[in-house]
Amino acid sequence: MLRYGNVLPHSIRRRNVHPLADQYIHAHMGQHIVNILHTEYITPDVKRFTVERPTGYSFQPGQATDVSINQAAWKDQLRPFTFTGLPGAKRLEFIIKIYEQHDGLTKQLALLHTGDELLLHDVFGAIAYKGPGFFIAGGAGVTPFVAILRDLHERKQLRGNTLLVSNRTATDVILDDEFTKLLGKRFLKVFTRQNVIGYHERRIDRDTLVTLVQDFDQHFYVCGPEEFVTDINALLLGLGAKSESLVFEH
Repeated sequence: MLRYGNVLPHSIRRRNVHPLADQYIHAHMGQHIVNILHTEYITPDVKRFTVERPTGYSFQPGQATDVSINQAAWKDQLRPFTFTGLPGAKRLEFIIKIYEQHDGLTKQLALLHTGDELLLHDVFGAIAYKGPGFFIAGGAGVTPFVAILRDLHERKQLRGNTLLVSNRTATDVILDDEFTKLLGKRFLKVFTRQNVIGYHERRIDRDTLVTLVQDFDQHFYVCGPEEFVTDINALLLGLGAKSESLVFEH
């Protein structure tokens, strides 16, 4: 499971923006100072950062890195975030959920703009594309899938993949327009906090999976809050999915 934020979610507690991401601190490894080139909010509480790419710095779609702010009070506060741009892009991109209620790193990241500096560390992550399948994301847990789906589109190999996202309301959907363009009817949305005409208005449960998935003999990519990942994996296994077909950060 990728513990998000768009990074690694589950037993390792590393995700690109797990609701508790501000609680996790990791040890120093090799680090790179990068300038922020652009920032913008893409939902009311999700901010996109475009930053410089260090020479020779490489990653695979679905991987993440520990990030901190290059300021005295914050440089040792490392949190994991997923790369959301293409592996061959000249710039790096992160899509990060901001937790204003936590007095932690993401709240501080919300204050940063062009010209501020971040510290990037080593690349890690076990979320990797294994073949066509069904991607299931809870909230900002979709971020590890962004680079994977963009890369598949770039290589004209997106066919056969479906993305199901669960969000509180329609305004919380990350990259709604882009995913709709990429996947069309294979981009499915479930809302848990408001009735949205024309979309599924429920949490992802057994009945939802039976209706939307139908074929459980395929790869499943799951990311989101730890409880979400645990519950979805259990439901998938109960419906006949093979354990070796479940892809998430262990």
